[in-house]
Amino acid sequence: MSSEQEQQWSAVDRFFAELLTDPDPALDAALAASAAAGLPQINVSPNQGKFLHLLVRAMGARTILEIGTLGGFSTIWLARALPAGGRLISLEADARHAQVATANIARAGLAEVVEIRLGKALDTLPQLAAEAHEPFDFVFIDANKPNNAAYFDWALQLSRPGSVIVVDNVVQGGDVVDANSEDRSVQGVRRFNERLAAEPRVLATAIQTVGAKGYDGFAMALVTG
Repeated sequence: MSSEQEQQWSAVDRFFAELLTDPDPALDAALAASAAAGLPQINVSPNQGKFLHLLVRAMGARTILEIGTLGGFSTIWLARALPAGGRLISLEADARHAQVATANIARAGLAEVVEIRLGKALDTLPQLAAEAHEPFDFVFIDANKPNNAAYFDWALQLSRPGSVIVVDNVVQGGDVVDANSEDRSVQGVRRFNERLAAEPRVLATAIQTVGAKGYDGFAMALVTG
């Protein structure tokens, strides 16, 4: 892909964001604080954040599990879609990321809605399951890609028929088709996609995307059994 293509994708993203997303000081502050703290700039785009928000609202979700908090940008979008009494639990392995996200979420007025749990997700997910929470209505997976298949298995265990699971970054710039890739993230995404295809308890699809975040995509699974 050329730099001209990437510039065009970013320009189109800005066009839609300016038309369809209202100015939002809390979200802007979350991005600024994350950048100032040196967090990687890999958060979802505003258009992607609003897409997640609309999915949650459309399905009437009351409980959300997020695997990978980063600076809390997607967390804010998701939590704002919840009705009164809704809850979101977000899992984050990096203490610095969790600290920045906690401040961003509090600034957005969502401290009573969102709980951030610090620790590697493959350690905190079994703890979460042991607490016998009600199943999550919506799960968003956006963490380290080599573990995506394992995260998906836990998402299934913690969901119910009718739950929706969304997994980000499943295209990897097109490298997902390269079976010989030595990139651990690409191989992790390939394992996840193969696992998704083999799971009889879901109906799933994957969509390629372009935009300010480059060329990538997401997978969505509806839990059916």
